[in-house]
Amino acid sequence: MNVSRRIAEPLLALEVPLRCHIVGIGGPGMSAIARLLVEMGHAVTGSDLHESEVIDELRQRGAEISIGHRGSVVHGADVVTYSTAIPSTNVELVEARRSGIETRHRSGMLASLCAATNAVGIAGTHGKTTTTALVTAMTTAGGLHPSSIIGADVLGGNGNVHGDGSLLIIEADESDGTLDVLPLSSLVVTNIDIDHLDYFGSFEAIKECFADAIERTHGVIVLNADDAGSAELVQALGQNIRVATFGWSENSTVRITSTASHSEGTLVDVCVADQTYRCALNLRGEHNVMNFAAALALVIRLGVEPAVACTAASAFRGVARRFTERGDFCGSLLIDDYAHLPAEISATIDAVRSHPALMGRVVAVFQPNRYHRIATMADSYADCFVNADRVVITDVYASGTQKIDGVTGELVVDAIRRAHKDADVVWAQSRADTVAAVKSWIAPGDVCVSMGCGDIESFPDDLRGVPT
Repeated sequence: MNVSRRIAEPLLALEVPLRCHIVGIGGPGMSAIARLLVEMGHAVTGSDLHESEVIDELRQRGAEISIGHRGSVVHGADVVTYSTAIPSTNVELVEARRSGIETRHRSGMLASLCAATNAVGIAGTHGKTTTTALVTAMTTAGGLHPSSIIGADVLGGNGNVHGDGSLLIIEADESDGTLDVLPLSSLVVTNIDIDHLDYFGSFEAIKECFADAIERTHGVIVLNADDAGSAELVQALGQNIRVATFGWSENSTVRITSTASHSEGTLVDVCVADQTYRCALNLRGEHNVMNFAAALALVIRLGVEPAVACTAASAFRGVARRFTERGDFCGSLLIDDYAHLPAEISATIDAVRSHPALMGRVVAVFQPNRYHRIATMADSYADCFVNADRVVITDVYASGTQKIDGVTGELVVDAIRRAHKDADVVWAQSRADTVAAVKSWIAPGDVCVSMGCGDIESFPDDLRGVPT
């Protein structure tokens, strides 16, 4: 079903002090909004289900945060902000609406923040989070004093940063309509692929979303010269002086000329204006090489010297749940990754193949996510596991979506078996089944990569029997 795209609301007047209440304030994206609002001089309150280091840090900055959800905590607020993860039945949202307090989806608050500064959006189906974090690191090193809103924790403590208010780097998600409403000065589109068909309805509608965002952006546009989904946009914009491209393609503004695996990650050579720069990334996989090139193409246009940007990228340690090593089990390395779409899974498994710890076989554990996604896309997962020696598929993680009868992880298993009759693929409906399927097979020198954007994050601990 193709639902209506999100419509931009009137912007909040953030130049005057407001009391802003944030439901679910402890999450990476919402806590970043909270920090920015505090830095701008607004009074911030919030709520979350659990205490955390993030909440402690926000309290130290001056935010008042309660644990648990109660309607009374919104009293006195000028605006209540929530994300797509918060149901409309949440008691704080219900009370705010009953009391006549303005409520804003996260996208509406982000739009108001973007309008108050020079906002650069990082969009695309894959790689947004890592690219946003890289741009933040590069512009910080280049002396641009950015603020940033990144949708995950960045390793090394260099994640969401707070600069002088002149530049905002923001991860611009298309899945819930956020990209539709952000007033951006510059935009990166990492790539365009099929996803979120429950929101868009068709691949053409997905491409239209990115095209519309480009049309609204009057500054720098960065596009992937190698990406089939972006090809129409690259061709349509042609030699527009506002456009920079990245990739292996001969005419790319930032052209990748070589890559090689090294002990800590990937050695990358790129050519910019006929000059070659070398960067030793602490990241693995060709997909992360593309993320680096996308970030570099943008920051050069923002005024950062390529050598400075490459030095910052060399020090960058990555983003949580993006190819994160999680210790070992019986002499085999365990890796956790957020990959949940076919292209991401294929790229992650390819990255495992280049890891120096791999002396044996690769076992790939995948937790499908969202019932509608698997109902419409199960067959597209048929070929993305070909470089794994054993594949273990779990049941679907709902991520707040409504269960659809007959839609289980077994649809992915069946798709793999139809395409690859000799594939070693296991259907593991429960977490106990998943642990057993790996324990019975894995050996020293193997690498086990568990993938998905649900609670599969805890699988390495479950495999080792670590209490949670």
